[in-house]
Amino acid sequence: KIDWARLRNANMGNDPVTFVIIKATEGVSLMDDYFNDNFYQARKNGLIRGAYHFLTPDVPAKKQAQFFLRQAHLEEGDLPPVLDIEDERKWLASGKNKKQIQRMALDWLDVVEKHYGVKPVIYTNDIFRQKYLDTPAFRDYDFWMARYSKKGPESGGWLLWQFTQTGRTRGI
Repeated sequence: KIDWARLRNANMGNDPVTFVIIKATEGVSLMDDYFNDNFYQARKNGLIRGAYHFLTPDVPAKKQAQFFLRQAHLEEGDLPPVLDIEDERKWLASGKNKKQIQRMALDWLDVVEKHYGVKPVIYTNDIFRQKYLDTPAFRDYDFWMARYSKKGPESGGWLLWQFTQTGRTRGI
């Protein structure tokens, strides 16, 4: 639950909060019960909004993309959709190899891009990107990098850099 009035007036360090990216779905069965309300409230409160999907190895990516599209109704002015693919342990435990991981990511990205007419952003970390996504097939995508350090991501260009997982702000 988010107190939107407090968040709208909050700051992250010295910078005002101007956008939010909200988890919409995971796999084909997990959806945040508050997603629809929070997604609506973000726009109502003057914040740029976005939605992301956490890709899991256990269900075909095209089915996961369709699940995301049924839940996340992006509109003009919203951020591009985001594919979260990062947990190497889950992927390795599933028995998926590098080519299968890449194929699943590309399947999800393709379905969602065709639906919205915009390239999704990929959320990952340096290690996962270097091992699995450092191929020509992913070079046209923007990356939102998770690197919890004062030093920026090492794996090339990125659009967003998440440098902490412990930040707090008023309203959330």
